[in-house]
This record gives sequence, C-alpha cells and structure tokens, in this order.
Amino acid sequence: MIKVSENAKTKIAQLMSEEGFNIAADYVRVGVKSGGCSGLSYELTFDHSLGENDKLFEEANVKIAVDKKSFLYLVGTTLEYSGGLNGKGFVFNNPNANRTCGCGESFSL
Repeated sequence: MIKVSENAKTKIAQLMSEEGFNIAADYVRVGVKSGGCSGLSYELTFDHSLGENDKLFEEANVKIAVDKKSFLYLVGTTLEYSGGLNGKGFVFNNPNANRTCGCGESFSL
C-alpha cells in the first residue's frame, strides 16, 4: 500500500488539472529508478492509462499506479507534500530506506 497525505492530495489535484489530467480518471505514477547520490531515486508522473504490470492503489481519492518492480521498494511509503519557504515539494517517506541523501530525493536499502 502507498499512502497519500492530505497536503499531497491537494497539490496533486492542482498539478493534474494544470497539466490536463483528471484526478477522478487518471493516475499518479510513482516509481523507482537507478541513480541519485544514494543509489536509487524516486519518480512521480501523471498517466492516462495503466500498464499490464502495474499495481493500482487508491488513497484519498488519488489513483496510484506502481510497476511491480518499484512496488517492492515503495511498499508502506507515504507520499507527502511540503510547501512554503523551506518546503521541499513532494517527499517520499519510505520505511524501507536504510539511507537517504541530504535532499531526500534518493535512497538505498
């Protein structure tokens, strides 16, 4: 399961609308790719369709698509959004990460 905080939901709805996506019909795609200073980095995009290897979750009325490989790294993660002067934007609070970089955009297990 991947969770979405209320602040993240609000920002996702705003960004999806600005980019021509519909929060009721389209998906937030989260994933993991190789790279970043800690070895793995997070991805967040919007998508109109699911792939055959995607897992689908719905949290706070947000449909989240995750490919099976990324899901192994992201299970239990909460997607949060921090705005304001010192805000970082979207933040993945991942209980599986043993080490994260200073900016929080990459991790290792």
